[in-house]
Amino acid sequence: MRVLLLGGSGQIARAVQDSAPAHVDLVIKTHSQLDICDSEGVTDELKRTRANWVINGAAYTSVDLAEDQEQQAIAINDTAVGIIANAAAEAGCRVLHLSTDFVFDGKSNRAYLPTDRTDPISVYGRSKLGGEQHVLNQAGGIVLRTSWVYASEGRNFVLAMLRLMREKDEIRVVCDQFGAPTWARSVATAIWSAVDADAHGGIYHWSDLGVATWYDFAVAVQDEARARGLLNRVIPVVPIRTAEYPTRAKRPAFSVLDTESTRRALRVPARYWRDNLRSMLDELRAA
Repeated sequence: MRVLLLGGSGQIARAVQDSAPAHVDLVIKTHSQLDICDSEGVTDELKRTRANWVINGAAYTSVDLAEDQEQQAIAINDTAVGIIANAAAEAGCRVLHLSTDFVFDGKSNRAYLPTDRTDPISVYGRSKLGGEQHVLNQAGGIVLRTSWVYASEGRNFVLAMLRLMREKDEIRVVCDQFGAPTWARSVATAIWSAVDADAHGGIYHWSDLGVATWYDFAVAVQDEARARGLLNRVIPVVPIRTAEYPTRAKRPAFSVLDTESTRRALRVPARYWRDNLRSMLDELRAA
């Protein structure tokens, strides 16, 4: 089986590469190698690759900057996904597209099901929802939504917290936004499970188990990193309200994803988010 992976430098894409099954011929393209906004280039690549699957990990992910760069966010997260979906359909290739919890408004009082109504409250969320529609319009297209992704490399909350905990004497972290921290390797496992199972088209939710606030997440990062010798001191982590930390883009106050149907359909194991955080920090320590 041949798989074309787009956005190859992203943290989930790198985890997909690292965990690729032996029977998969994985072709990786970074942004510098293939501009997904280039319709002709994408079409030619799919013809040349003759892939069975395209995994789209390419995205515009600067949530706040998207408020001022709406056209760029839509071009990458929406229009370009349409280019990929159409080219894949012409080539007889299935698409698995990564999306986000930001397609919801955060007003739910329970974890979001794949079938729940979407209502994004940011440019980023709207652009990602637009991309989803292109994939779902093609037969067999899969949208895999995830949340609060981190890894031992790249730009993410965990690495940012570790840096700040080394540099600052105190940090303030939002305590009234709820989600599920998710290790990139966990997402990669779900992706390969979907591909190997030749899963039905549609929307799937994947995150690590449990619920946390950003404050909970930060406290866990400090505790677990300190236990592993990645930090040599403990600093105060102060809980604050979202109103005390204004950002350009609105964030959903609650964006936990219900993963039960995905776990059942793909028969893929899930772990509690703090267990996966420990595994990621072990990986970082060993690097």
